[in-house]
Amino acid sequence: MKLRKVSAAVATVVALSLAATACGSSDDSGSGGGKIKIGIKFDQPGIGLKTQDGKYTGFDVDVATYVAKELGYDAKDIEWKQTPSAQRETMLANGDVKFIAASYSITDQRKEKVDFAGPYLLAHQDLLVRADDTSITKAEDLNDKKLCSVTGSTSAQNIQKEIAPKADLIPVGGYSECLTGLENKSVVALTTDDSILAGYAAQKEHQGKFKLVGLKLSNENYGIGIKKGDKDLQDKINKALEKMKSDGSWKKFVDANFGPAGYKSEPAPEIGKLS
Repeated sequence: MKLRKVSAAVATVVALSLAATACGSSDDSGSGGGKIKIGIKFDQPGIGLKTQDGKYTGFDVDVATYVAKELGYDAKDIEWKQTPSAQRETMLANGDVKFIAASYSITDQRKEKVDFAGPYLLAHQDLLVRADDTSITKAEDLNDKKLCSVTGSTSAQNIQKEIAPKADLIPVGGYSECLTGLENKSVVALTTDDSILAGYAAQKEHQGKFKLVGLKLSNENYGIGIKKGDKDLQDKINKALEKMKSDGSWKKFVDANFGPAGYKSEPAPEIGKLS
């Protein structure tokens, strides 16, 4: 009799514990009322930006929100996490985020540490110049002229090493400083991915002041980063990206975020194929 009472008590505790776990879960299971953590950039207008009033805008934000919805999450279920470039692989490996959409170019080196869905955008390294500047039509025109980019940028280094060895590199802390330099004519150009340049040029305060030269100095296949080995999630995100293209959402996101800069994007890339 005493044994039966103990067994019944244990069973009750276990049942209550399981029920509490089921009701209180806030993991990333999808369609179960939980939350999902997504990595984006907080400082790239047109791509991923946290505004002063706490909102999140940009092409990557739109894409990630669409994908999350296809995975079973409403916009209110998303917890946006700032994802600096140097920390992307670590954040995925540690499970700090479910996936990352942060101007994340797919490369062989990165694929050794993480997996990718996509690509969902094909960008190219380009130059941003003043709207009235007709002196820069190709990268070679940067010889003996001041070229701005952020400190540690491989984009500017590639130009100096391979195309315009006499370009005078001006490294600064952020792209906004380069835009100020362009405006006051202390530099002639800013270089990075054309999608990022278009995002800055499309900002209301910059519209009409700058233009993209339209060069294709590199191919940057933006993918959605996921934890290494998560094939199930990769397949689900790829399916969502395919739907995003077919239902017109991809084009709508491009036009909304890059259109004001006159950015001519490549067609939506084929999933699983790099250019």
